Amino acid sequence: MTHHWKHDGVRVIGADSLDPNTAQTPGMDRKAAINFARVGANKLWAGTVHIHPDAKTGAHHHGPLESVIYVVKGRARMRWGDALEFTAEAGPGDFIYVPPFVPHQEINASATEVLECVLVRSDGEAVAVNLDIAPVEKPESVKWIDPTHPA
Repeated sequence: MTHHWKHDGVRVIGADSLDPNTAQTPGMDRKAAINFARVGANKLWAGTVHIHPDAKTGAHHHGPLESVIYVVKGRARMRWGDALEFTAEAGPGDFIYVPPFVPHQEINASATEVLECVLVRSDGEAVAVNLDIAPVEKPESVKWIDPTHPA
């Protein structure tokens, strides 16, 4: 059997060819790099997300998908829960994991710098379910404890 790896093998998606025609949430700009439509990916979606200075997204979840956010530049403040009652922050080099169906909101914690992230999801489709949530006024700060490497 001869494989046609030339066109069915590795794909490089240039930074200048990311696709903004993907599910959006108010307050952020998502662009797809890897998905089913672009490269035939069946089990993941990858792209970028930019949040403007001092901006926050609307509350949303991603259905049954798992999400990983890698912070490239800026400071991310995440809020999550039924009333967005929990919060944590991440900076450049940090990873954020969002489990399926968790209501959450991304916030740019900087008033002057764009928050730039890489986003990966566990399916080739971009699912974003926008929610109408009245957030609590003062969320509880949560520090993650690694169950495999407790302090």
